[in-house]
Amino acid sequence: MLLSAVPILASVNQAETIAFYTKKMGFTLDSEWDGYLIFSREQVCIHLWFTEDLSIPKHTGCYINVNNVKQLYQQYEHEGIVHPNGKLAEMAWGMYQFSILDNNGNIIHFGEPSAKASK
Repeated sequence: MLLSAVPILASVNQAETIAFYTKKMGFTLDSEWDGYLIFSREQVCIHLWFTEDLSIPKHTGCYINVNNVKQLYQQYEHEGIVHPNGKLAEMAWGMYQFSILDNNGNIIHFGEPSAKASK
């Protein structure tokens, strides 16, 4: 029955967030009003709401399932946005994944099933 989920993350600077998501991550800005931003790329949407509390994004994030995680990793590594502790790796829980921190401090993990997932 469930079809999709849309993460709603915190943003502390609207202009910097727009630049980061469109220029670094390859998303399209679909809508903005009163500090609320909506981005999309392929089948994924991410919403961000404005806050002045800098601590909130440091405690939030999301996981995005992808195909061809290696290609996306190379793209984001080229942009210099892969988290130093989030390099592409095969995880014990059966995902091949990497992580980034957006300009606000939200962590975003990208992953696809690895060979371990089919065991």
